[in-house]
Amino acid sequence: MKLTIGTSQFPISKDIDSNKAHIVEQMHYAGKMNCDLIHFPECSLSGYAGIDMNSFEGYDWELLQRSTLEIMDIAKSLQLWTLLGSAHRLSGTNKPHNSLYIISDKGELIDRYDKLFCAGDDTESTGDLAHYSPGEHFTTFSVNGFICGVQICHDCRYPELYRELKKRGVQVVFHSFHAGAMTKERKAQMEAQVGEHFFSVNSGRTLPEITMPATMISYAVNNHLWISCSNTSKEESCFAAFMLRPDGVVHGRQERNRTGVLITEINSEVQYYDSSAYWRQRAMEGQFHSGTLVQDPRSVTRAKL
Repeated sequence: MKLTIGTSQFPISKDIDSNKAHIVEQMHYAGKMNCDLIHFPECSLSGYAGIDMNSFEGYDWELLQRSTLEIMDIAKSLQLWTLLGSAHRLSGTNKPHNSLYIISDKGELIDRYDKLFCAGDDTESTGDLAHYSPGEHFTTFSVNGFICGVQICHDCRYPELYRELKKRGVQVVFHSFHAGAMTKERKAQMEAQVGEHFFSVNSGRTLPEITMPATMISYAVNNHLWISCSNTSKEESCFAAFMLRPDGVVHGRQERNRTGVLITEINSEVQYYDSSAYWRQRAMEGQFHSGTLVQDPRSVTRAKL
């Protein structure tokens, strides 16, 4: 089995028409590159409330819906699976979901993933929670025989989510980020959190640049999964979009702050090193050791040499 993936990055903004133009252009490029699927960043069509715009006050939901339908038609014409980051409007005064629409190669909306862990605190008036309602379900689907799952940005802070996807047989995870659009002032604040003394011994100068890619690498290797990480390229972007192999090796990476699509072909016949293959399932079932336990008094007496 083979699956060719396009991992997107572009400068997401509050302008739905501008976002749509980038999305459509990249869909056509992915089609020319014979991609089976294109993976867009978090809020790629809608813009990201709290970052790209202050709030959803006065938001043009009708334009967003029309634009989504146009993208679905293009997905059908290109026979291209499309994972589209957007806001999903709810009823009344309920805050929308921060979502990924799963659009098939027939242009059909077959499912939707809603960000489970929206950033913020228990007042629900800060971070994502000031603008979005959290979701309550996992989303999996199959493309070319590969079982796929999705996650969004802050979800990466919760390893339990990746373990659950692994339990569900997922082989490829599409993780959409919106880690960018930093002002010079915000970048300086984030660099101060790390400390100039530590720049030379780390992979970046801000916490997202250091911790997010490292976290994704650990999820890939510990769960033996392919992971596509899309991101906004709006300056200043925290990191470039990238693709990880199941052994944790970076298979490809975009250039930070640049618009583009990273193309990756996955071949199920290619095997990658997996040091925990024998015992992972046992650990997931709550049996926390490898091999066979021994019955020995010197084993159970732990406070003596």
